[in-house]
Amino acid sequence: METTYRPYQSEDDYWRMRAFLREVFVLNGFRERSWHVARLEYARWHTCLNCHNLTLDQVAHLWEADGELAAIAMPDGGPGEAHFMIHPAYDTRDLQEDMLAVVEDKLVATNKAGRRELVVWAMEDDERRTEVLADHGYTCKGWVETQHRRDLSLPIPEVAPPVGYTLRALGDGLELLERCYASGLGFHKGDIKIAVENRDDPTWYRNIQTAPLYRRDLDLVAIAPDGSIASFCTIWFDDVTRSAYFEPVATVPAHQRRGVSRALLTEGLHRLQRMGCRWAFVAGFEHGPNRLYETTVGPEYGHYRAWEKT
Repeated sequence: METTYRPYQSEDDYWRMRAFLREVFVLNGFRERSWHVARLEYARWHTCLNCHNLTLDQVAHLWEADGELAAIAMPDGGPGEAHFMIHPAYDTRDLQEDMLAVVEDKLVATNKAGRRELVVWAMEDDERRTEVLADHGYTCKGWVETQHRRDLSLPIPEVAPPVGYTLRALGDGLELLERCYASGLGFHKGDIKIAVENRDDPTWYRNIQTAPLYRRDLDLVAIAPDGSIASFCTIWFDDVTRSAYFEPVATVPAHQRRGVSRALLTEGLHRLQRMGCRWAFVAGFEHGPNRLYETTVGPEYGHYRAWEKT
């Protein structure tokens, strides 16, 4: 069936995109050949809005067939990259080439050397997309997102936190500021300046908390013996597909290599299992996090690769 392109237009499109991703995720057998709905939420409320000050009408692009969504293309943040989400019934070479033409027009970024560049992501087993990208001059680069998944019908071991640490959901009041501070330390190698900036203006975290899937009882923290936040992970549970996504996950450098993250992730898996969740997902780019996810979430994974053209 012929598809037609149009840019994102209204809040109604956001809710259509959420429903579309849920349908496609199930059709793809709960594998990330298309985004989990949580990735759309985190992209909208954090990587696009907080990190790049962009709204969906500036970066999201839609294709329709007979009035229904057939595909979505957008970055996980700002221009310079694109992710394709395609309904399997419409996944043709013609559609992918049309999508590529649109993102090359709308989402290309200019690098420091003044040259235009674009990264398009593809699962390594997606033969059609990798063939289209190669034919259009894209090269597979070394940047790989390893996507870990766990079947929650299987038993989950008990993992106790280190002595003196406690695991619980994020508290109220001033603890939100401490969570912002810990994020700065965890993701920026203990950089105090960034941590203080994060804490001074928590608007960015309140933006995340407005996402429809956000739940305080799944925004987990590990509390150190001194009362500070040592580690954290936010879990996005979609009760429609009964699947969940961990994002973000980090540990403050002073508390790393003590088993804190492993205990916290395992606590999250137990909570999800009690809720009736069927599948859990988490993704990593570096050896350390991927080793943690492999030993905690499980050895089942796929590779999502960056293809670049300059």
